[in-house]
Amino acid sequence: MNWFVKNFLRGRVIVVPVAVTVWVIVRAFNAVDRLVQFKFPGIGFVVILGGTILIGALATNFIGRKFLQLTEAVFTRAPIARIIYASIKDLLEAFVGDKKRFDRPVAVALSDDVMTLGFMTQDDLTFLSLPDRVAVYLPFAYSMAGSVVIVPASRVTPLAADSASVMALIVSGGVSRV
Repeated sequence: MNWFVKNFLRGRVIVVPVAVTVWVIVRAFNAVDRLVQFKFPGIGFVVILGGTILIGALATNFIGRKFLQLTEAVFTRAPIARIIYASIKDLLEAFVGDKKRFDRPVAVALSDDVMTLGFMTQDDLTFLSLPDRVAVYLPFAYSMAGSVVIVPASRVTPLAADSASVMALIVSGGVSRV
């Protein structure tokens, strides 16, 4: 009986991540296909991916930049849209934009014996009347959420590590060694 339980648990560790990953990818493709209704499965995803690449390429020329500035002006002035637009734009730019913000992994001393890992997002908070304080984003394990903490700069130690490896370690609950 012990052999069955041990192999069932081992198999579950292998099957569940694969099944959930495939399920998420299939759901994403289906959701995109529902947005662009074509007869062939997956073609909607290809159309949206190609359209996004085309928009990215057009945004690099003069006319594209002007259109982008106009679009941004509209979205940043609309009361409710401003909050949604700015939040999503800042989050995406934090990971992939020219202004990557999660590129400074740090360890934050919570006490003499306890530390947590995060990313320095602001190293000068004098604009909030908080001199000698820094802002650190602490992602949560197994989640896309996180928390921003304001701590004395003396409690933060920069890490000589790759940001992606630190993020993988945090999000995995400390079990990943990427």
